Amino acid sequence: MSTPTTRGRVGEVAAAFLLLGLTSFGGPVAHIGYFRRAFVERRRWLDEAHFGQLLALCQFLPGPASSQLGFSIGLLRAGWLGGLAAFVGFTLPSALLMLGFALASRALEGAWGAALLHGLKLMAVAVVLHGVLGMARTLAPDGPRRAWALVAAVVMLWSGAAWMQLAVVAGGALLGPWLCRGVTARQGETFALAYGHRTGAWLLGVFALGLGVALLVPGLPPLGRVAAAFYRAGALVFGGGHVVLPLLKSAVVDAGWLDNATFLAGYGAAQAVPGPMFSLAAFLGARLPGGMGGVPGATVALAGIFAPGLLLVSGALPYWRTLGHRTPAARALAGVNAGVVGLLAAALVNPVGVSAIHSVGDALIALSAYLLLRAGMPPLLAVAWCVAGALAPVVWAAL
Repeated sequence: MSTPTTRGRVGEVAAAFLLLGLTSFGGPVAHIGYFRRAFVERRRWLDEAHFGQLLALCQFLPGPASSQLGFSIGLLRAGWLGGLAAFVGFTLPSALLMLGFALASRALEGAWGAALLHGLKLMAVAVVLHGVLGMARTLAPDGPRRAWALVAAVVMLWSGAAWMQLAVVAGGALLGPWLCRGVTARQGETFALAYGHRTGAWLLGVFALGLGVALLVPGLPPLGRVAAAFYRAGALVFGGGHVVLPLLKSAVVDAGWLDNATFLAGYGAAQAVPGPMFSLAAFLGARLPGGMGGVPGATVALAGIFAPGLLLVSGALPYWRTLGHRTPAARALAGVNAGVVGLLAAALVNPVGVSAIHSVGDALIALSAYLLLRAGMPPLLAVAWCVAGALAPVVWAAL
């Protein structure tokens, strides 16, 4: 069996991840399953123990966990160019699709366009509900963690402030050793890495510098403000995937750049494409007003939202080799993950549910789409069902 020290070619990494970028429907949890089948079972680029260590790190860090995991696999397989090839191959298809939707959606006016966008928002309800229930089963499997998830959801719904999400994450890490006393760290051989702590420290320093600029530097030019807003979202979201929703809403809706309907339409469209959900940034960036939007806005938004997660995971890898097997770190991670369940549950209520469910019929369409996802149906089928349900009244009125 190959080990993480086996050097591969950048081309093979790019081809493998491009195939996944074209076919990996289903969101971050499904992506992890795709990666395991592709790189542990089929290609044997790494074994179960090393895959588990990388996955644990990516779940612990802020950012898009599946993209961080793919980048790490490419990095271990073919060095820095391999990591970049893995990221580009996995992200490019969904980014182009979301950019195309953003440019086309400007023409979606009138009853037909409104119904189409409403169908995508109903799909968002189904996907977030599916994510909440699935994550609750795995990340909050016992009473103490369920209680913390409930507290996190109530606090977020009461406050609604983006900084409260950070407080919930920090609280989960602090309470983890007490709430998760039954959790123990997995043991096994650490993965090999071609660079050490010094390079890791430099990468973490670049991440911190970028966050400092994004948080503290005023008076940035238009595209600089876009980069700062999306960098903050990528740097401060724990859990990745759907959990980025509140921070992105704060960045573009609460700031007055986009309306909530456009935001949720893009979020719904992100469920219909393969690859990472953070590619929603391409849609949002393209739809921004004035000199912030278009193709430059999409490019800057994508770079901004993905850069912090990739800097963090590459900087943390040397240190994780030392800390990954310690039980206190595993318990802190378990506490964070339980809080993430609560954050996602709060997002399901507001803004997703509040903005999309306007009638009993809407609720039934979203619930049936959730049942399709739960039954293992392709996400595209659920998208088609939601859009058809939203379009049906328009078609009926036109007859």
